[in-house]
Amino acid sequence: MARINRLEPDSRPLWGKMTVGQMLAHCNVMYEMAFEQKHPRPSFLMRLLLKLVVKQAVVGPKPYPKNSRTAPVFLMKETKDFAQEKARLTAYIQQTQQLGEAYFEGKPSLSFGELTAQEWNTMFYKHLDHHLQQFGV
Repeated sequence: MARINRLEPDSRPLWGKMTVGQMLAHCNVMYEMAFEQKHPRPSFLMRLLLKLVVKQAVVGPKPYPKNSRTAPVFLMKETKDFAQEKARLTAYIQQTQQLGEAYFEGKPSLSFGELTAQEWNTMFYKHLDHHLQQFGV
């Protein structure tokens, strides 16, 4: 939370094209997928491919490379309000903390099926850390 609070509306990325508002909105998508019925579940074939090809890169310990490709649902093309997206991200993180480890153990993700609590934790942290580093915090 301290790192998020160091972001400013005019923070610039060290790499990539997103604005800070777009980055926060981008990070919110992962939480939307975990907590809301906002995004459709990929087809069976796509889930199988994601599980076989992408899952380990997302839930494993290796950091994301800079400028790596992202799924279309995570692309942010329109302007996003910094304060609104920051507040949403903060609320999602607090919700995640309040629900705790037991909530996530065996919880299915839209893309990868059932995940362990550790896999959820790694996925949330790794994605957010990658983008906070992108903005120098």
